[in-house]
This record gives sequence, structure tokens and C-alpha cells, in this order.
Amino acid sequence: MVNQPPITDDLFSYDDRQNDAGAAFVLQSKGEWWHAGFHLTTAIVGPTILTLPYAFSGLGWGLGIFCLTIMTVVTFYSYLLMSKVLDHCEKAGRRHIRFRELAADVLGSGWMFYFVIFIQTAINTGVGIGAILLAGQCIELPTFHSLRHVNLASLLLSLGYAFLVVTACIIAATRKEAGSRDYSLESSPKSRMFSAFTSISILAAIFGNGILPEIQATLAAPASGKMVKGLSMCYTVIFLTFYAIAVSGYWVFGNRATPNILQSLMPDTGPSLAPTWILGLAVIFVLLQLLAIALVYSQVAYEIMEKQSADVKKGLFSKRNLIPRIILRTMYMIMCGVSAAMLPFFGDISAVVGAIGFIPLDFVLPMLLYNITHKPPKSSITYCTNLTIIIIFTGVGIMGAFSSIRKLVLDAQKFKLFSNVVVD
Repeated sequence: MVNQPPITDDLFSYDDRQNDAGAAFVLQSKGEWWHAGFHLTTAIVGPTILTLPYAFSGLGWGLGIFCLTIMTVVTFYSYLLMSKVLDHCEKAGRRHIRFRELAADVLGSGWMFYFVIFIQTAINTGVGIGAILLAGQCIELPTFHSLRHVNLASLLLSLGYAFLVVTACIIAATRKEAGSRDYSLESSPKSRMFSAFTSISILAAIFGNGILPEIQATLAAPASGKMVKGLSMCYTVIFLTFYAIAVSGYWVFGNRATPNILQSLMPDTGPSLAPTWILGLAVIFVLLQLLAIALVYSQVAYEIMEKQSADVKKGLFSKRNLIPRIILRTMYMIMCGVSAAMLPFFGDISAVVGAIGFIPLDFVLPMLLYNITHKPPKSSITYCTNLTIIIIFTGVGIMGAFSSIRKLVLDAQKFKLFSNVVVD
């Protein structure tokens, strides 16, 4: 394999970097590999995993397990390649701390650069909207690195509510109120196809992580090799939680699984299907983790705000920087809160974001960036594997976008602004 340095024209001058308040105040490079593991786990293993049984309802047992496994393998490989691209650029003399900077270096500053900015911003704002009710305290934690203890707690919370949900599903399986189990798919081949691609898009959203460069930026230099250990920690948690919730939830509820499996365990009519204390504790764990997720995904927006509004020559908590920080972050949270209150399409929006956001950002771009920077021979296994993944997931993304937007349009008939009913 021939290693080539990235583009030699530095798009970011020394003065730009020295005066970069976003990097100095938000993306501080002080972390160790286990801190990266905490951040990665919080970014990927969140309450969206409670939609896994619902995703299986559109795929069935065989295809569901297959797609979940493929997503696990491909995303680990994808994030590993992304880390290698970042290491490659760092060894060439430029350590990129933002996804958009990496895209500008490798792809140039054309339309692809702005596409990456748009997708990443949309994803991060969308996640912030989903966790808004517990995100108000974000304004008190200015740096990404300062979240390491919060994200350790988040990791433990994800293990906790996963164990509780699996336990609740096992208990529910013994209750006659759970009803009969039906694993059949939709009768129409066309409907089955649309449901399958929508489910794959939901899986992509669950596995998605649009902030890996920003997470790697929190590591103390040299960052090379540390992300591999962090990813290994993260995917150990993924293996322990994703399969357990997907299998147990789909086993009990089959094609009646809701986008949030807790809703299936606590139906609107009839008694809860598991002890109230188990479900209540699971809900508390989920709500607490939403705080950590909002903190993590808000960092990209906060970094952009700091870069434009803060003075790097002043102190982090100086009056000059603290007042604009509080005002801008509060306004951002208000915007996310209003958006969350207006749009009650949880399941549909997850599928749309997965198809048009996470698939290109996490399943296509890392392979493209690796092939451009490392230039593996076109006859090599690496090049062929990367090209195959790019082609397959580009097609999946297009079909997923069509099917998920179609479902969103169909469900729009139930939509009312500021409704307290979440549309599945």
C-alpha cells in the first residue's frame, strides 16, 4: 500500500489556528483513549436503541439479524478508516479537529465541503432536538473534554437500561396480556420493500456518529492508535446492548413492536407488562442519558458559536466570553425546544436522518476519504472492499431516503403542530 500525503495547500493558516476560539475553548486536546471510548459510546449507544425491535418488524428475524450484524461490522470498519485518515493527515503536519476541515483538506472546498457541513449540522441539531428537555444544563459545561465523567455515567446508564428493558421483555413474555406473537411481514411485496429500507435507515441512524473527528480532537497528541482502543470499548457496549434489546423486544412483540419498546411494555390501554419499578427505573436511566447525549452532540454547534463570538485572547470564563456563550447557547436550546414541540414524528424522522444524513456521512465518506488519502492499489482487497461499500450504501441511502420520506408523507395526515401525541 502506498501512503500519500494529503493536499499540500493548507486551507487553515497559522494565524487562523492561533485565533480559533472554538478549538481552544471547546475542542481541547487533553483526553486519553478511554475518554474517547466514553464519548463514542454516548454518541452511538443511546435511547434510539429502543427502536431496534421496531426496525426488526420491517425486516423479520433473518434479515434483521443479518442487517444488524452488517451495520456493526461496516460502521466499526468505517470509523476505523476515518481514524486512520485523521492519523495520516496528522503525520503530514496537519491535525484536523473538525469533520469539515478534514473534508476541505481531502475533497477540496467545493460543494462536498458544504454538503458535509450541512449534513453534520442537521444531524447534531436533530439529536439536540430529541434530547432538548434535559439539555438546559449544557451551558454550564463549555468543553468537550469536560464531558468525560458525564459520558462515563452515560455508558453505565446505557448498560443499566438495556439490562432493565431485556428483563422487562422476558417478564412480559410470560404475561398473557402481551398477546400472541406474529413475526409475519406485510403481504404486499412493494410494502415489504419500503418497510425494509425504512428499517435499514433506522438502523443507520442508530449506528450513526457524525462527530468522530471532533471526538478524536479531544485526545492528547499523538492521537494515533488511541481511537482504536476507544472504538473497541464502544463496540463492546454495542454488542452487549444492541443484540439483547433487538432480539428480546422483537421476540416478545413481533410485528407489533412500537418505535419505542418501552411503549409496548407500557401500553396506553391495559396494565404494564412488567413490574412498574423496573420500567420506571429504565425510564429514569433513559432520561438521564439524554442529558449526556444532548451535551455531546451540542458541542459541534457550540464550537461554531465560540469560533465566531469568542476572543481566544481572553479567558475561557472571562466576562467577554461568558456572556455571549450563555446567550447563544440558550437561544440554540430554545430553537431546538420549539422544533421538538412542533414535530412529533420520532420514528419517521429517525429513518429520514439515517438515510440522508448518517449513511453518506458514516457509510460512504470514510471509505472515499481513505481511498483518496492512502491511495491503495485498485486491485487490492482494501480498495475493492471500500468501493463495494460505497456503491451498496449509496444505493441503500437513495432507496432508504425514498421509503422513509414516503412514510413521513403518509403519516403527515396525523400531524398537528405542537401536538402531545408522537406519531410513529
